[in-house]
Amino acid sequence: MTTENHTQPDPSGDTGRDIDTGSAHSARIYDYIIGGRDHYPADREAGDAMCREWPALPVHMKANRDFAIRAVRYLAEEAGTRQFLDVGTGIPTSPGVHEVAQRAAPDARVVYVDNDPLVLRLSRHLLDGTPQGRTAYVEADMRDPESILEAPAFRATLDLDRPVALLVIAIVHFMLDEDDAVSVVRRLLDPLPSGSHLAMSVGTADFAPAEVGRVAREYAARGMPMRLRTRAEAAEFAAGLTLVSPGITQVHHWHPDGTGTEVLRDEDIAMYGLIARKP
Repeated sequence: MTTENHTQPDPSGDTGRDIDTGSAHSARIYDYIIGGRDHYPADREAGDAMCREWPALPVHMKANRDFAIRAVRYLAEEAGTRQFLDVGTGIPTSPGVHEVAQRAAPDARVVYVDNDPLVLRLSRHLLDGTPQGRTAYVEADMRDPESILEAPAFRATLDLDRPVALLVIAIVHFMLDEDDAVSVVRRLLDPLPSGSHLAMSVGTADFAPAEVGRVAREYAARGMPMRLRTRAEAAEFAAGLTLVSPGITQVHHWHPDGTGTEVLRDEDIAMYGLIARKP
């Protein structure tokens, strides 16, 4: 795969941490494959290798991105959500969560969370919201939920007396068993009030095990081991919550809006999607 006219990001900047430009990074690989501009040669080499192993990978990643947009739109327009916590934001891509949410509700508030120094450097693009709303960025690791929940920017932006949508999009497949991803998500959900929602996409090898397995090996070879999950394992994240119809399904089947012109095959999508409401 190639991306024309990309602009290589400046690894310097005011992040306070050096950016490792010599090693591939999952967020930058994703950015490269979906046609973004913030990646380095190591990320492009990795992305090309992965696409050779599974040519449908760009289709899969775009379907996940489209699901995230539809999920935020549903939460803002139909569920009436006005507060969003996006954990594992990744490299900014338009439209971002605040753009989608504030288009429906100009007073929506969004907190973005990531621990990648490149995302931190680019986070100024995440903060240009409406005058009525508010956006903030927290540098923290999802594996330490308390560092997110206790961050001054989180507490200054979101009101925990009102419902919050917790977005965990395409990240838990990088959390291994010892990370206990279900517990981490639960710790993020616990302080959120009744009426809050969890929106997730969860990587799986259920539909193309050989191809997805080869991609996972490419990630692992670059120091990014993956933990892919079955539908039953994806359901563990929503235990005790009320699933929004159609429940847990491949992301392209979750509230499709008919805007895409491409017919997606189930075997080309390796991600479950769900939204669930906290009683």
